[in-house]
Amino acid sequence: MTQLTEDFAIESFADEESVPVEMIEAEQAYRPEILGRVLAVVAAAVALASLDMFIVNIAFPAIEADFPGSSIGSLSWVLNGYVIVFAAMLMPFGRLADRIGRKRVFTTGVLIFCLASGACAAAWSVETLIAFRVVQGVGAAMLMSTSLALLLHAFPAERWPVVIGVWAAAGGAAGALGPPIGGLLVEISWRWVFLVNLPLSLGAWYFGTRLLVESRDRDETRWPDPLGMILMILGIGVLCWGLVEAPDNGWGSAQTLLAILGGVAMLGLTFLRSRRRADRWIPTLDVDLFKARPFAMASLAALVFMVAFAAILLGGVLFLTGVWGYSVLKAGLAFFPGPAMAGIFSVIGSRIGARFGTGPVAATGCVFLILGGLWWFFQMGDVPNYLTENLPGQILVGIGVGLVLPNVAAAVASTLPPGSLATGTAVLSASRQVGAALGVAILVAILGAAAVGGTADDFDKAWLMIAISAGIAGVIALGMGSAGKVEPADQGEPTA
Repeated sequence: MTQLTEDFAIESFADEESVPVEMIEAEQAYRPEILGRVLAVVAAAVALASLDMFIVNIAFPAIEADFPGSSIGSLSWVLNGYVIVFAAMLMPFGRLADRIGRKRVFTTGVLIFCLASGACAAAWSVETLIAFRVVQGVGAAMLMSTSLALLLHAFPAERWPVVIGVWAAAGGAAGALGPPIGGLLVEISWRWVFLVNLPLSLGAWYFGTRLLVESRDRDETRWPDPLGMILMILGIGVLCWGLVEAPDNGWGSAQTLLAILGGVAMLGLTFLRSRRRADRWIPTLDVDLFKARPFAMASLAALVFMVAFAAILLGGVLFLTGVWGYSVLKAGLAFFPGPAMAGIFSVIGSRIGARFGTGPVAATGCVFLILGGLWWFFQMGDVPNYLTENLPGQILVGIGVGLVLPNVAAAVASTLPPGSLATGTAVLSASRQVGAALGVAILVAILGAAAVGGTADDFDKAWLMIAISAGIAGVIALGMGSAGKVEPADQGEPTA
Protein backbone atom coordinates (compact mmCIF):
# COMPACT_ATOMS: atom_id res chain seq x y z
CA MET A 1 0.00 0.00 0.00
CA THR A 2 0.98 3.64 -0.09
CA GLN A 3 2.14 5.05 3.24
CA LEU A 4 -1.23 6.74 3.77
CA THR A 5 -3.02 3.49 3.11
CA GLU A 6 -0.66 1.65 5.45
CA ASP A 7 -1.42 4.11 8.22
CA PHE A 8 -5.15 3.69 7.61
CA ALA A 9 -5.33 -0.07 7.20
CA ILE A 10 -2.83 -1.11 9.90
CA GLU A 11 -2.87 1.59 12.56
CA SER A 12 -6.61 2.23 12.41
CA PHE A 13 -7.55 -1.42 12.59
CA ALA A 14 -4.73 -2.97 14.61
CA ASP A 15 -4.68 -0.31 17.33
CA GLU A 16 -8.18 -0.18 18.74
CA GLU A 17 -7.52 3.09 20.56
CA SER A 18 -7.04 4.91 17.24
CA VAL A 19 -10.35 3.74 15.76
CA PRO A 20 -13.32 6.14 15.90
CA VAL A 21 -16.04 5.12 18.34
CA GLU A 22 -18.59 4.41 15.64
CA MET A 23 -16.21 1.96 13.91
CA ILE A 24 -15.46 0.09 17.12
CA GLU A 25 -19.20 -0.28 17.73
CA ALA A 26 -19.77 -1.58 14.22
CA GLU A 27 -16.93 -4.11 14.33
CA GLN A 28 -17.97 -5.45 17.73
CA ALA A 29 -21.60 -5.80 16.65
CA TYR A 30 -21.01 -7.69 13.38
CA ARG A 31 -20.55 -11.40 13.83
CA PRO A 32 -18.26 -12.99 11.20
CA GLU A 33 -20.95 -15.45 10.12
CA ILE A 34 -23.33 -12.67 8.99
CA LEU A 35 -20.85 -10.59 7.01
CA GLY A 36 -21.74 -12.41 3.80
CA ARG A 37 -25.39 -11.51 4.27
CA VAL A 38 -24.49 -7.88 5.01
CA LEU A 39 -22.53 -7.74 1.76
CA ALA A 40 -25.43 -9.31 -0.15
CA VAL A 41 -28.02 -6.83 1.19
CA VAL A 42 -25.92 -3.74 0.47
CA ALA A 43 -24.79 -5.00 -2.94
CA ALA A 44 -28.40 -5.79 -3.88
CA ALA A 45 -29.48 -2.22 -3.04
CA VAL A 46 -26.58 -0.78 -5.03
CA ALA A 47 -27.51 -2.99 -7.97
CA LEU A 48 -31.09 -1.69 -7.84
CA ALA A 49 -29.97 1.95 -7.91
CA SER A 50 -27.65 1.20 -10.84
CA LEU A 51 -30.22 -0.98 -12.59
CA ASP A 52 -32.59 1.95 -12.89
CA MET A 53 -29.99 3.84 -14.89
CA PHE A 54 -29.60 0.96 -17.34
CA ILE A 55 -32.98 -0.74 -17.54
CA VAL A 56 -34.85 2.43 -18.56
CA ASN A 57 -32.73 2.77 -21.73
CA ILE A 58 -34.32 -0.30 -23.24
CA ALA A 59 -37.82 1.02 -22.46
CA PHE A 60 -37.39 4.28 -24.40
CA PRO A 61 -39.19 3.14 -27.56
CA ALA A 62 -42.14 1.75 -25.57
CA ILE A 63 -42.45 4.89 -23.41
CA GLU A 64 -42.31 7.06 -26.52
CA ALA A 65 -45.08 4.98 -28.15
CA ASP A 66 -47.23 5.18 -25.01
CA PHE A 67 -46.93 8.97 -24.82
CA PRO A 68 -47.38 10.30 -28.38
CA GLY A 69 -45.61 13.55 -29.11
CA SER A 70 -42.67 12.89 -26.80
CA SER A 71 -39.19 13.32 -28.28
CA ILE A 72 -35.84 11.69 -27.55
CA GLY A 73 -34.86 15.00 -25.95
CA SER A 74 -37.75 14.98 -23.50
CA LEU A 75 -37.36 11.26 -22.83
CA SER A 76 -33.68 11.78 -22.02
CA TRP A 77 -34.93 13.59 -18.90
CA VAL A 78 -36.45 10.33 -17.69
CA LEU A 79 -32.80 9.33 -17.33
CA ASN A 80 -31.30 12.70 -16.44
CA GLY A 81 -34.00 13.70 -13.94
CA TYR A 82 -32.99 10.62 -11.96
CA VAL A 83 -29.25 10.96 -12.47
CA ILE A 84 -29.01 14.69 -11.79
CA VAL A 85 -30.76 14.53 -8.41
CA PHE A 86 -28.88 11.32 -7.65
CA ALA A 87 -25.58 13.13 -8.27
CA ALA A 88 -26.43 16.38 -6.51
CA MET A 89 -27.64 14.78 -3.28
CA LEU A 90 -24.97 12.13 -2.78
CA MET A 91 -22.58 14.46 -0.98
CA PRO A 92 -25.14 16.05 1.37
CA PHE A 93 -26.62 12.66 2.26
CA GLY A 94 -23.14 11.23 2.83
CA ARG A 95 -22.44 14.01 5.31
CA LEU A 96 -25.91 13.76 6.83
CA ALA A 97 -25.38 10.03 7.33
CA ASP A 98 -22.18 10.75 9.23
CA ARG A 99 -24.30 12.75 11.67
CA ILE A 100 -27.61 10.89 12.08
CA GLY A 101 -26.51 7.35 11.21
CA ARG A 102 -25.50 5.53 8.04
CA LYS A 103 -27.90 2.62 8.54
CA ARG A 104 -30.81 5.03 9.06
CA VAL A 105 -30.08 6.94 5.86
CA PHE A 106 -29.48 3.74 3.89
CA THR A 107 -32.71 1.98 4.90
CA THR A 108 -34.80 5.16 4.50
CA GLY A 109 -33.34 5.61 1.02
CA VAL A 110 -34.26 2.06 0.04
CA LEU A 111 -37.84 2.64 1.19
CA ILE A 112 -38.15 5.95 -0.72
CA PHE A 113 -36.72 4.25 -3.79
CA CYS A 114 -39.34 1.50 -3.48
CA LEU A 115 -42.29 3.89 -3.17
CA ALA A 116 -41.07 6.10 -6.02
CA SER A 117 -40.68 3.04 -8.25
CA GLY A 118 -44.33 2.24 -7.72
CA ALA A 119 -45.25 5.84 -8.56
CA CYS A 120 -43.16 5.69 -11.78
CA ALA A 121 -45.10 2.60 -12.84
CA ALA A 122 -48.35 4.54 -12.38
CA ALA A 123 -47.18 7.67 -14.26
CA TRP A 124 -49.80 9.11 -16.65
CA SER A 125 -47.51 11.42 -18.67
CA VAL A 126 -43.85 12.00 -19.47
CA GLU A 127 -43.87 14.94 -17.04
CA THR A 128 -45.18 12.89 -14.11
CA LEU A 129 -42.76 10.08 -14.95
CA ILE A 130 -39.86 12.55 -14.80
CA ALA A 131 -41.14 13.95 -11.49
CA PHE A 132 -41.37 10.51 -9.89
CA ARG A 133 -37.93 9.64 -11.26
CA VAL A 134 -36.59 12.69 -9.41
CA VAL A 135 -37.98 11.28 -6.14
CA GLN A 136 -36.49 7.91 -7.04
CA GLY A 137 -33.14 9.67 -7.46
CA VAL A 138 -33.40 11.00 -3.91
CA GLY A 139 -33.79 7.48 -2.56
CA ALA A 140 -30.95 6.19 -4.73
CA ALA A 141 -28.65 8.95 -3.43
CA MET A 142 -29.45 8.06 0.17
CA LEU A 143 -28.67 4.38 -0.21
CA MET A 144 -25.67 4.79 -2.49
CA SER A 145 -23.98 7.50 -0.41
CA THR A 146 -23.75 5.15 2.58
CA SER A 147 -23.33 1.76 0.87
CA LEU A 148 -19.55 1.45 0.57
CA ALA A 149 -18.93 3.11 3.94
CA LEU A 150 -21.23 0.53 5.60
CA LEU A 151 -19.29 -2.30 3.97
CA LEU A 152 -15.83 -0.94 4.75
CA HIS A 153 -16.83 -0.44 8.37
CA ALA A 154 -18.09 -4.00 8.59
CA PHE A 155 -15.12 -5.79 6.99
CA PRO A 156 -11.45 -5.82 8.05
CA ALA A 157 -9.02 -3.96 5.78
CA GLU A 158 -7.42 -7.11 4.36
CA ARG A 159 -10.76 -8.07 2.81
CA TRP A 160 -11.42 -4.68 1.23
CA PRO A 161 -10.18 -5.55 -2.29
CA VAL A 162 -12.80 -8.29 -2.57
CA VAL A 163 -15.52 -6.17 -0.92
CA ILE A 164 -14.83 -3.23 -3.23
CA GLY A 165 -14.81 -5.60 -6.20
CA VAL A 166 -18.23 -6.97 -5.24
CA TRP A 167 -19.55 -3.43 -4.65
CA ALA A 168 -18.36 -2.37 -8.10
CA ALA A 169 -19.52 -5.65 -9.65
CA ALA A 170 -23.04 -4.95 -8.36
CA GLY A 171 -23.21 -2.01 -10.75
CA GLY A 172 -21.73 -4.10 -13.54
CA ALA A 173 -24.24 -6.88 -12.90
CA ALA A 174 -27.03 -4.33 -13.04
CA GLY A 175 -25.75 -3.26 -16.45
CA ALA A 176 -25.66 -6.87 -17.57
CA LEU A 177 -29.17 -7.66 -16.34
CA GLY A 178 -30.76 -4.33 -17.30
CA PRO A 179 -31.14 -4.74 -21.07
CA PRO A 180 -32.32 -8.40 -21.13
CA ILE A 181 -34.63 -8.03 -18.13
CA GLY A 182 -35.87 -4.74 -19.49
CA GLY A 183 -36.49 -6.31 -22.88
CA LEU A 184 -38.53 -9.12 -21.34
CA LEU A 185 -40.54 -6.77 -19.13
CA VAL A 186 -41.24 -4.27 -21.90
CA GLU A 187 -42.86 -7.11 -23.87
CA ILE A 188 -45.57 -6.95 -21.17
CA SER A 189 -45.44 -3.20 -20.49
CA TRP A 190 -42.72 -0.61 -19.85
CA ARG A 191 -44.34 -0.06 -16.46
CA TRP A 192 -42.99 -3.43 -15.33
CA VAL A 193 -39.50 -1.95 -15.62
CA PHE A 194 -40.35 -0.08 -12.41
CA LEU A 195 -42.65 -2.62 -10.80
CA VAL A 196 -39.82 -5.17 -10.70
CA ASN A 197 -38.09 -2.92 -8.14
CA LEU A 198 -40.84 -3.33 -5.55
CA PRO A 199 -40.18 -6.85 -4.19
CA LEU A 200 -36.40 -6.44 -4.48
CA SER A 201 -36.24 -3.09 -2.68
CA LEU A 202 -38.68 -4.25 0.01
CA GLY A 203 -36.45 -7.27 0.62
CA ALA A 204 -33.35 -5.07 0.86
CA TRP A 205 -35.15 -2.77 3.31
CA TYR A 206 -36.40 -5.65 5.48
CA PHE A 207 -33.04 -7.41 5.79
CA GLY A 208 -31.14 -4.12 6.02
CA THR A 209 -33.10 -3.04 9.10
CA ARG A 210 -32.24 -6.36 10.76
CA LEU A 211 -28.67 -7.05 9.70
CA LEU A 212 -26.98 -3.66 9.47
CA VAL A 213 -25.47 -1.96 12.53
CA GLU A 214 -25.78 1.77 13.08
CA SER A 215 -22.65 3.92 12.92
CA ARG A 216 -22.15 7.68 12.89
CA ASP A 217 -19.68 10.49 13.42
CA ARG A 218 -20.53 11.76 16.90
CA ASP A 219 -18.64 15.03 16.35
CA GLU A 220 -20.85 16.21 13.44
CA THR A 221 -23.47 18.76 14.55
CA ARG A 222 -24.26 20.58 11.27
CA TRP A 223 -26.89 20.10 8.57
CA PRO A 224 -26.41 19.98 4.76
CA ASP A 225 -26.24 23.39 3.06
CA PRO A 226 -29.60 23.94 1.26
CA LEU A 227 -28.30 26.74 -0.98
CA GLY A 228 -25.32 24.67 -2.07
CA MET A 229 -27.60 21.75 -2.93
CA ILE A 230 -29.90 23.99 -4.99
CA LEU A 231 -26.94 25.52 -6.85
CA MET A 232 -25.54 22.08 -7.67
CA ILE A 233 -28.85 20.64 -8.85
CA LEU A 234 -29.62 23.70 -10.99
CA GLY A 235 -26.08 23.86 -12.35
CA ILE A 236 -26.04 20.26 -13.53
CA GLY A 237 -29.63 20.46 -14.76
CA VAL A 238 -29.22 23.67 -16.75
CA LEU A 239 -25.94 22.49 -18.27
CA CYS A 240 -27.46 19.18 -19.37
CA TRP A 241 -30.57 20.94 -20.68
CA GLY A 242 -28.42 23.23 -22.81
CA LEU A 243 -26.58 20.27 -24.33
CA VAL A 244 -29.74 18.23 -24.96
CA GLU A 245 -31.56 21.12 -26.64
CA ALA A 246 -28.54 22.40 -28.61
CA PRO A 247 -29.34 20.49 -31.84
CA ASP A 248 -32.80 22.11 -31.98
CA ASN A 249 -31.84 25.57 -30.73
CA GLY A 250 -28.49 25.76 -32.51
CA TRP A 251 -25.05 25.40 -30.92
CA GLY A 252 -24.34 29.11 -31.40
CA SER A 253 -27.74 30.33 -30.25
CA ALA A 254 -28.06 32.64 -27.26
CA GLN A 255 -30.28 30.08 -25.52
CA THR A 256 -27.67 27.31 -25.77
CA LEU A 257 -24.74 29.51 -24.78
CA LEU A 258 -26.61 31.00 -21.81
CA ALA A 259 -27.63 27.54 -20.59
CA ILE A 260 -24.11 26.13 -20.80
CA LEU A 261 -22.45 29.19 -19.29
CA GLY A 262 -25.14 29.47 -16.61
CA GLY A 263 -24.76 25.83 -15.64
CA VAL A 264 -20.98 26.12 -15.40
CA ALA A 265 -21.30 29.35 -13.39
CA MET A 266 -23.66 27.75 -10.85
CA LEU A 267 -21.34 24.78 -10.44
CA GLY A 268 -18.48 27.24 -9.91
CA LEU A 269 -20.51 29.03 -7.24
CA THR A 270 -21.19 25.66 -5.60
CA PHE A 271 -17.44 25.06 -5.41
CA LEU A 272 -16.69 28.55 -4.07
CA ARG A 273 -19.45 28.33 -1.48
CA SER A 274 -18.13 24.95 -0.36
CA ARG A 275 -14.70 26.52 0.30
CA ARG A 276 -16.12 28.98 2.85
CA ARG A 277 -15.85 28.35 6.55
CA ALA A 278 -18.76 26.05 7.38
CA ASP A 279 -19.68 26.45 11.06
CA ARG A 280 -23.39 25.96 10.50
CA TRP A 281 -23.86 24.05 7.22
CA ILE A 282 -22.30 20.91 5.80
CA PRO A 283 -20.75 22.03 2.48
CA THR A 284 -22.23 20.45 -0.64
CA LEU A 285 -18.68 19.62 -1.77
CA ASP A 286 -15.98 18.64 0.70
CA VAL A 287 -13.17 20.45 -1.09
CA ASP A 288 -10.56 19.44 1.51
CA LEU A 289 -10.78 15.84 0.36
CA PHE A 290 -9.41 16.85 -3.04
CA LYS A 291 -6.07 17.75 -1.47
CA ALA A 292 -5.26 14.02 -1.57
CA ARG A 293 -4.08 13.52 -5.15
CA PRO A 294 -5.22 9.88 -5.61
CA PHE A 295 -8.69 10.82 -4.37
CA ALA A 296 -8.94 13.85 -6.65
CA MET A 297 -7.68 11.95 -9.69
CA ALA A 298 -10.00 8.99 -8.98
CA SER A 299 -13.05 11.24 -8.72
CA LEU A 300 -12.18 13.13 -11.91
CA ALA A 301 -11.35 9.93 -13.80
CA ALA A 302 -14.69 8.44 -12.72
CA LEU A 303 -16.55 11.50 -13.99
CA VAL A 304 -14.93 11.50 -17.44
CA PHE A 305 -15.11 7.71 -17.72
CA MET A 306 -18.85 7.72 -17.01
CA VAL A 307 -19.39 10.13 -19.90
CA ALA A 308 -18.19 7.31 -22.17
CA PHE A 309 -19.93 4.53 -20.23
CA ALA A 310 -23.37 6.20 -20.20
CA ALA A 311 -23.07 6.97 -23.91
CA ILE A 312 -22.30 3.30 -24.58
CA LEU A 313 -25.36 2.10 -22.68
CA LEU A 314 -27.84 4.43 -24.36
CA GLY A 315 -26.10 4.59 -27.75
CA GLY A 316 -25.90 0.81 -28.00
CA VAL A 317 -29.64 0.39 -27.45
CA LEU A 318 -30.52 3.18 -29.88
CA PHE A 319 -28.23 1.70 -32.56
CA LEU A 320 -29.56 -1.84 -32.26
CA THR A 321 -33.22 -0.76 -32.32
CA GLY A 322 -32.94 2.20 -34.70
CA VAL A 323 -30.28 1.21 -37.23
CA TRP A 324 -30.41 -2.58 -37.19
CA GLY A 325 -34.14 -2.73 -36.49
CA TYR A 326 -33.91 -5.11 -33.53
CA SER A 327 -36.95 -5.51 -31.32
CA VAL A 328 -36.61 -4.28 -27.76
CA LEU A 329 -36.32 -7.87 -26.50
CA LYS A 330 -33.72 -8.85 -29.10
CA ALA A 331 -31.72 -5.68 -28.42
CA GLY A 332 -31.75 -6.41 -24.70
CA LEU A 333 -30.45 -9.93 -25.20
CA ALA A 334 -27.88 -8.78 -27.76
CA PHE A 335 -26.59 -6.16 -25.33
CA PHE A 336 -26.01 -8.67 -22.52
CA PRO A 337 -22.38 -9.84 -23.13
CA GLY A 338 -20.66 -6.47 -22.67
CA PRO A 339 -22.09 -5.55 -19.27
CA ALA A 340 -21.75 -9.21 -18.20
CA MET A 341 -18.01 -9.00 -18.87
CA ALA A 342 -17.96 -5.83 -16.76
CA GLY A 343 -19.49 -7.68 -13.83
CA ILE A 344 -16.98 -10.54 -14.11
CA PHE A 345 -13.92 -8.33 -14.52
CA SER A 346 -14.90 -6.03 -11.63
CA VAL A 347 -13.83 -8.70 -9.13
CA ILE A 348 -10.78 -9.64 -11.21
CA GLY A 349 -9.87 -5.98 -11.70
CA SER A 350 -9.96 -5.23 -7.97
CA ARG A 351 -7.47 -8.03 -7.30
CA ILE A 352 -5.16 -6.90 -10.09
CA GLY A 353 -5.31 -3.34 -8.79
CA ALA A 354 -4.36 -4.48 -5.29
CA ARG A 355 -1.24 -6.07 -6.79
CA PHE A 356 -0.12 -3.55 -9.38
CA GLY A 357 -1.76 -0.31 -8.21
CA THR A 358 -5.12 1.19 -9.11
CA GLY A 359 -3.84 3.86 -11.50
CA PRO A 360 -2.14 1.64 -14.10
CA VAL A 361 -4.96 -0.92 -14.03
CA ALA A 362 -7.71 1.70 -14.44
CA ALA A 363 -5.75 3.30 -17.29
CA THR A 364 -5.44 -0.11 -18.95
CA GLY A 365 -9.21 -0.50 -18.66
CA CYS A 366 -9.65 2.79 -20.50
CA VAL A 367 -7.46 1.44 -23.32
CA PHE A 368 -9.89 -1.47 -23.72
CA LEU A 369 -12.74 1.03 -23.91
CA ILE A 370 -10.93 3.00 -26.61
CA LEU A 371 -10.41 -0.19 -28.62
CA GLY A 372 -14.09 -1.08 -28.28
CA GLY A 373 -15.23 2.33 -29.48
CA LEU A 374 -12.84 2.24 -32.43
CA TRP A 375 -13.97 -1.28 -33.32
CA TRP A 376 -17.56 -0.06 -33.63
CA PHE A 377 -16.42 3.00 -35.58
CA PHE A 378 -14.58 0.97 -38.21
CA GLN A 379 -16.68 -2.20 -38.30
CA MET A 380 -20.39 -1.55 -37.73
CA GLY A 381 -22.53 -0.81 -40.76
CA ASP A 382 -26.18 -0.54 -41.68
CA VAL A 383 -26.58 -4.29 -42.34
CA PRO A 384 -26.85 -6.33 -39.10
CA ASN A 385 -23.83 -8.54 -38.44
CA TYR A 386 -23.85 -9.01 -34.70
CA LEU A 387 -21.12 -11.63 -34.14
CA THR A 388 -18.38 -9.92 -36.12
CA GLU A 389 -19.30 -6.25 -35.89
CA ASN A 390 -20.98 -5.60 -32.54
CA LEU A 391 -19.99 -8.40 -30.14
CA PRO A 392 -16.17 -7.93 -30.21
CA GLY A 393 -16.59 -4.28 -29.30
CA GLN A 394 -18.92 -5.21 -26.46
CA ILE A 395 -16.39 -7.65 -25.01
CA LEU A 396 -13.58 -5.08 -25.18
CA VAL A 397 -15.73 -2.43 -23.55
CA GLY A 398 -16.96 -4.83 -20.85
CA ILE A 399 -13.41 -5.80 -19.87
CA GLY A 400 -12.49 -2.13 -19.71
CA VAL A 401 -15.41 -1.21 -17.47
CA GLY A 402 -14.56 -4.08 -15.13
CA LEU A 403 -10.99 -2.86 -14.78
CA VAL A 404 -11.86 0.81 -14.24
CA LEU A 405 -14.79 0.96 -11.79
CA PRO A 406 -13.42 -1.09 -8.86
CA ASN A 407 -10.03 0.57 -9.07
CA VAL A 408 -11.29 4.14 -8.86
CA ALA A 409 -13.32 3.00 -5.82
CA ALA A 410 -10.25 1.32 -4.30
CA ALA A 411 -8.15 4.45 -4.84
CA VAL A 412 -10.71 6.45 -2.87
CA ALA A 413 -11.11 3.88 -0.09
CA SER A 414 -7.36 3.45 0.37
CA THR A 415 -6.71 7.20 0.58
CA LEU A 416 -9.26 8.45 3.11
CA PRO A 417 -9.25 8.23 6.91
CA PRO A 418 -12.11 6.27 8.53
CA GLY A 419 -14.14 9.35 9.48
CA SER A 420 -14.34 10.50 5.85
CA LEU A 421 -15.35 7.21 4.22
CA ALA A 422 -19.05 8.00 3.79
CA THR A 423 -18.29 11.48 2.49
CA GLY A 424 -15.51 10.35 0.18
CA THR A 425 -17.44 7.51 -1.37
CA ALA A 426 -20.38 9.88 -1.84
CA VAL A 427 -18.09 12.24 -3.77
CA LEU A 428 -16.98 9.35 -5.97
CA SER A 429 -20.56 8.26 -6.61
CA ALA A 430 -21.57 11.86 -7.33
CA SER A 431 -18.73 12.16 -9.85
CA ARG A 432 -19.97 9.03 -11.58
CA GLN A 433 -23.55 10.28 -11.75
CA VAL A 434 -22.54 13.72 -13.04
CA GLY A 435 -20.50 11.99 -15.73
CA ALA A 436 -23.45 9.77 -16.62
CA ALA A 437 -25.78 12.76 -16.93
CA LEU A 438 -23.32 14.58 -19.17
CA GLY A 439 -22.73 11.44 -21.23
CA VAL A 440 -26.44 11.05 -22.00
CA ALA A 441 -26.79 14.77 -22.75
CA ILE A 442 -23.76 14.85 -25.05
CA LEU A 443 -24.87 11.70 -26.87
CA VAL A 444 -28.35 13.10 -27.50
CA ALA A 445 -26.81 16.37 -28.67
CA ILE A 446 -24.42 14.57 -31.06
CA LEU A 447 -27.06 12.27 -32.55
CA GLY A 448 -29.94 14.75 -32.71
CA ALA A 449 -32.77 13.44 -34.89
CA ALA A 450 -30.57 10.49 -35.95
CA ALA A 451 -31.02 8.98 -32.47
CA VAL A 452 -34.21 7.39 -33.84
CA GLY A 453 -34.05 5.84 -37.29
CA GLY A 454 -30.53 7.05 -38.15
CA THR A 455 -27.77 5.28 -40.07
CA ALA A 456 -24.52 3.68 -38.98
CA ASP A 457 -22.64 6.73 -40.23
CA ASP A 458 -24.67 8.93 -37.90
CA PHE A 459 -23.50 6.86 -34.92
CA ASP A 460 -19.83 7.03 -35.89
CA LYS A 461 -19.62 10.37 -34.10
CA ALA A 462 -20.88 8.71 -30.93
CA TRP A 463 -18.30 5.91 -31.07
CA LEU A 464 -15.51 8.45 -31.55
CA MET A 465 -16.81 10.52 -28.63
CA ILE A 466 -16.70 7.39 -26.47
CA ALA A 467 -13.12 6.61 -27.48
CA ILE A 468 -11.97 10.18 -26.86
CA SER A 469 -13.65 10.36 -23.45
CA ALA A 470 -12.08 7.03 -22.46
CA GLY A 471 -8.68 8.27 -23.55
CA ILE A 472 -8.96 11.40 -21.40
CA ALA A 473 -10.14 9.30 -18.46
CA GLY A 474 -7.16 6.96 -18.90
CA VAL A 475 -4.66 9.81 -18.74
CA ILE A 476 -6.33 11.13 -15.59
CA ALA A 477 -6.38 7.64 -14.04
CA LEU A 478 -2.60 7.43 -14.27
CA GLY A 479 -2.53 10.27 -11.74
CA MET A 480 -3.97 7.87 -9.15
CA GLY A 481 -0.55 6.21 -9.07
CA SER A 482 -0.09 3.13 -6.92
CA ALA A 483 -2.89 3.97 -4.45
CA GLY A 484 -4.44 0.77 -3.14
CA LYS A 485 -1.41 -1.36 -3.98
CA VAL A 486 -0.76 -4.08 -1.43
CA GLU A 487 2.93 -4.93 -1.14
CA PRO A 488 3.95 -8.53 -0.33
CA ALA A 489 4.91 -8.88 3.32
CA ASP A 490 8.42 -10.02 2.50
CA GLN A 491 9.28 -6.93 0.48
CA GLY A 492 9.88 -4.62 3.43
CA GLU A 493 8.35 -1.21 4.00
CA PRO A 494 5.73 0.05 1.56
CA THR A 495 6.62 2.87 -0.80
CA ALA A 496 5.03 6.27 -0.50
